[in-house]
Amino acid sequence: MLLVDLPIWFIGIYPEPKRTEYFRQISKVWMQVFFFLSGCRLKVFGKENFKPGEVYIVTCNHNSLLDIPVSTPFIPGTNKTIAKAEMAKIPLFGLIYKRGSVLVDRSDKKSRQDSFRKMKRVLEMRMHMCIYPEGTRNKTNLPLKEFHDGAFKLARETGISIIPAIILNTKKILPAGKAFYFSPGKIEIHFLPTIVPGDYEDFLLLKKKTHRVMNDWLVANGKS
Repeated sequence: MLLVDLPIWFIGIYPEPKRTEYFRQISKVWMQVFFFLSGCRLKVFGKENFKPGEVYIVTCNHNSLLDIPVSTPFIPGTNKTIAKAEMAKIPLFGLIYKRGSVLVDRSDKKSRQDSFRKMKRVLEMRMHMCIYPEGTRNKTNLPLKEFHDGAFKLARETGISIIPAIILNTKKILPAGKAFYFSPGKIEIHFLPTIVPGDYEDFLLLKKKTHRVMNDWLVANGKS
């Protein structure tokens, strides 16, 4: 983290979206080194669902703190992630966290409204927006928790298609509720076919469809 903090601080001189693209490149190298040193392996499937020149809202399941550093570098193309504002206060890590994120304080209505406008701006700048619609880590025995509305309101208002994404095995590697625990293993990211928001009458139907697609994939593949 100390080694990457300096270049990530330095790229602040660049305007968007170049700054975020540099951030993604640095993060990708960092995570590849981390995986190698920690004994983890990563496989990515479904990258062909990202069409050249298109922008997407990527909806990921959320099981572990490892999900964000896994997803951000390996989503094809420049992207930002919606993230909790309080995490940006952590020394050293906070700088890295802020560079690749749209921050939101979920307890503050104004912050939620501001973050929605910022996410629309990210899409206007031709960057993908990565959202974890479960909101917090899934600590239940269900494949997925219920989804919040934000990602689907965003898709309906902008007309941007959704790519559902399934991240596997991070719960086993870095589970919630176990301090100082890390068990190296194989991580997978599966990008599923696009869901077009215009095919649904409102964002609630779009949310229901996306949840069903992701939940059914997890159940069919016996994964969590």
